[in-house]
Amino acid sequence: MYSEKVMDHFQHPRNVGEIENASGVGTVGNAKCGDIMRMYLDIDDNGIIRDCKFKTFGCGAAVATSSMATELVMGKTIEEALKVTNQAVMEALDGLPPVKVHCSLLAEEAIHAALWDYAEKHGITIEGLKKPKSDISEGEEEEDY
Repeated sequence: MYSEKVMDHFQHPRNVGEIENASGVGTVGNAKCGDIMRMYLDIDDNGIIRDCKFKTFGCGAAVATSSMATELVMGKTIEEALKVTNQAVMEALDGLPPVKVHCSLLAEEAIHAALWDYAEKHGITIEGLKKPKSDISEGEEEEDY
């Protein structure tokens, strides 16, 4: 069962679209479920996220977590955006069913991927930012052994 906030962000997603000449663009997916999320960031000279948009191909939870993630990073500094975790996305949506937690991980990774792209384009290092996985299901298989 989805919370009212999840349903609202699914039915009325915020910040859908693309940003032309974005400061950073990150695309991540989950091969197991087929969700793909692309996050666009417009970052000003002071390192503040002026705009954030997304395009997601996936289930309702993937759309809702993408929408909420854009709201959580808008107006934040790069460092603050880096601290937006999947847990923060889930809490802001009043929770997700256990089988949909991976959607919030996708949102977190999409933010990180867009920040990584921004850092690469500007030749900078963002402390604490690791190279994102393009597929968040990478590494899950090893746990089965």
